[in-house]
Amino acid sequence: MNRYALFIAFLFFAITTNAQKTDTAKSTSSTDSLMNSLTGKPAAEPVIATFKSTRLILSQTTETVKKGNLNFLVVHRFGDIGGSAGGSPTLWGFDNSSDIYIGFEYGLTNNLDIDFGRSKLEQLLDLQLKYAILRQKSDESVPVAITLIGKTGLKPYVVTTNVFDTYTNRLSYLAQAVIARKFSPQFSLQVTPTFLRTNLPFPYLPGNEQQLFAMGVAGRIKVTKRMGIVFDYQHPFSNFRQNSTNPVFYDPLAFGIEIETGGHVFTINFTNAQAINEINYLSDTESSWTKGQFRLGFTISRIFDLNSKHKGTFNK
Repeated sequence: MNRYALFIAFLFFAITTNAQKTDTAKSTSSTDSLMNSLTGKPAAEPVIATFKSTRLILSQTTETVKKGNLNFLVVHRFGDIGGSAGGSPTLWGFDNSSDIYIGFEYGLTNNLDIDFGRSKLEQLLDLQLKYAILRQKSDESVPVAITLIGKTGLKPYVVTTNVFDTYTNRLSYLAQAVIARKFSPQFSLQVTPTFLRTNLPFPYLPGNEQQLFAMGVAGRIKVTKRMGIVFDYQHPFSNFRQNSTNPVFYDPLAFGIEIETGGHVFTINFTNAQAINEINYLSDTESSWTKGQFRLGFTISRIFDLNSKHKGTFNK
């Protein structure tokens, strides 16, 4: 599976590199630029709505919340549909919840968010900064959008005997770059190189690594004006996880349908990842699609406009 992800990532960068070369060949001189401005030629506009929300299924996107707006997130994962923990005794997973996430994303500027959330799994609290450093341009002068993410996670409530001998062992750190391109109104793709460090490796097993690198590929295919198909895949590069036989680790993989319903963005999805937060699912995904250990989930995103200069409290 990881070879497919790397191939898609390579194809993505090859296309964007070619776009940069084409743009360079078409670039005009400063005199031409002056003439364009005198003749009223419109300037290049940023490409908007590469993705419809700040999150897909597993991954975050390059989208940020506008200044003064608050994005309220509810993310839910049910239990296994099949396998030994699923089936009719659990109503195919509806009786259980593998993880629940409540989050808030606030726009400090149009390009900078501060985010806070809590996961049910491991009682993980997270604090995040998300900064869009580059926006794709309509004239191909900038072929991709790039957003940087820095996150700190804390597990203040987890009680595990002889594990957290110091409080700093409860901390984790994540750094991520989200590189996306809107190839057409119907198709957007992104890659997400990620670095994760856990002061105490999770899960708590001998030989587990304190830090790892991961690469993700995700995209959206527009089907109708308000609906799209989304997919999301992550591959952690970890010798411990690749060689482990008890437990056996799997790469997180997800598919879903994204729907805009007025002021909400609603995603219905299936994934083998139990955890919602990157810190948890990159560290510990032990569920297999082929064994029926995947689950139904959903994400609800709602934007509130808290800017006092604007009329009303909601902004689409």
